Amino acid sequence: MAEINIQRKKSSPSPWLLIILALAVLGLIAYFFLRADNASAPDPAAAPATATSTPATDAEAESMARATPPPADGSGNAAVADMAAEEAPATPDELASFAANEAAAPDYGRRGLRMLSATLSDLADRADLRDAAVSEKRNDLTSAISRLDEPGANLKPGLVAATALMQAMQQKAYPDLEGPVGELADQARELSGRQTAADQAPLQSFFTKAAEVVRSFSQPAA
Repeated sequence: MAEINIQRKKSSPSPWLLIILALAVLGLIAYFFLRADNASAPDPAAAPATATSTPATDAEAESMARATPPPADGSGNAAVADMAAEEAPATPDELASFAANEAAAPDYGRRGLRMLSATLSDLADRADLRDAAVSEKRNDLTSAISRLDEPGANLKPGLVAATALMQAMQQKAYPDLEGPVGELADQARELSGRQTAADQAPLQSFFTKAAEVVRSFSQPAA
């Protein structure tokens, strides 16, 4: 008779035991993380005392400002001088009046160029004149004007830059002004750029014609 081998089936571990072990492991991990966070948190008592300091009063701020010495290189005075030297945009009538009546002034050329530059820069911001070419020429003019206060500065770069901006605006919106603006550009290139007595008459002629071109630019484009 055949012998039957009967083996007892091994029982699998209870799923509840596995769940309990997993929870225990997670609990240990959470404990170590929380402990590390608490160790790295700053102590409120150790905060610097400056955090609770009160802001300075107006009187204290004024006192500190008075106690601060001016820059040793005089840059503060230079900045004020630059601001004072800036010209506001002029009307065509103001430009024409200056050209006609101020020619005897020793700074006639520099002052006239600053007035013309400020006026042209203001016109260049107009929506119907604003484009890449006009913006580029305006930047060139601004750069040239910024060098007028340098020792021995010559007016010619600024005069040429001013007429270049005029030509850019003329090409943008005023085709009928090609002749007058072109003549003014030629005249700017012929000027010496100095401010001697012999240069006053050519400068006066230039500024007079420039005022007329500005008058035309002040009218709506066709």
